[in-house]
Amino acid sequence: MTSDFITRLPKAELHLHLEGSVDALTLSQLSQKHHTPFPWASNRYKPLADSHRPLTVAECAALYHYKDFTGFLMAFKGVTERVRDPEDYELITYRLMEKLAAEGCRHAEVFVSVGVIFWRGQEFDALFEGLERGRLRGEKDFGLSLLWIFDAVRHFGPEEGEKVLAKALELRARQGKHPSIVGIGIGGDERIAPPETFTNIYARARKAGLRLSVHAGESAGPQSITGALDALKAERLGHALTAAQDDELLARLVREQVPLELCLTSNVRTGCCPRIEDHPLRRYFEAGALVTLNTDDPEMFETTLVGEYKIAQDVFAFSQDELQRLAANSFRASWLPEERKRELLNLL
Repeated sequence: MTSDFITRLPKAELHLHLEGSVDALTLSQLSQKHHTPFPWASNRYKPLADSHRPLTVAECAALYHYKDFTGFLMAFKGVTERVRDPEDYELITYRLMEKLAAEGCRHAEVFVSVGVIFWRGQEFDALFEGLERGRLRGEKDFGLSLLWIFDAVRHFGPEEGEKVLAKALELRARQGKHPSIVGIGIGGDERIAPPETFTNIYARARKAGLRLSVHAGESAGPQSITGALDALKAERLGHALTAAQDDELLARLVREQVPLELCLTSNVRTGCCPRIEDHPLRRYFEAGALVTLNTDDPEMFETTLVGEYKIAQDVFAFSQDELQRLAANSFRASWLPEERKRELLNLL
């Protein structure tokens, strides 16, 4: 089976950070515009030392080489330092959608780091206008749909998370009957802030009709996943890597058909999974869990959605039928209307 089959396979991407999709060339171009610290930054926001000059393409590529999860977070911070104005957000959204369409992706639900934007002291409304321009252009030119998930940063604390939720609700209300803002999430370092910290935020989001995604079981143990399910009522779980350590928890995920947003390359690159062969993808799949494949931060992890499916094929011996089942899972686990899900599933 070749990559051509996987490329042509209709599929969705459900765990993808916009800022992590910025390639080295684009980052270098942005650094020509933004190579000084944020003038409005508060004392708590410390730009990277190299932000005082433009970066070459090679330097940008080197930024994506790190040894552990903390190093990844610093690389992510380095990118967000240089994505600043509405035109930047329009550009990176449009280029992301171009890449996704070339990989056979028909729908994407994308995290945007609103928590980081607030943390560095920026207003978000104008930036969201840029995001929407990029999204609408991309949908028109490339024929795929995209929805936004507003992401808070868990190690910034619940007060900052409240700001993210408030902005999501405000902008969603402005959009009327067909909002592109579909849900909220919490990323960042789960070792510092357990899910229970955000119980009130998630309860309010759920009551307001937002869908609920939680990064859980990536860099922390099974208790992080249990907390996401019990305290936050998570509808989808990002990573869920450490569910493999708890048979009862895995059985629950299967029984309740909680969608799992698996990110194979990401888990190895951040050091959360020692080797790709150790990833529990095959175990989860054979147990009957609702697993999907995703890239997380494709440029930072030097992967693609096609590449993730190739890993399932080459490392875990997924057959053509099983790859199709993974693609179907991605549509079923999406937060699209049921009618649109059926349309996409019929493509398979």
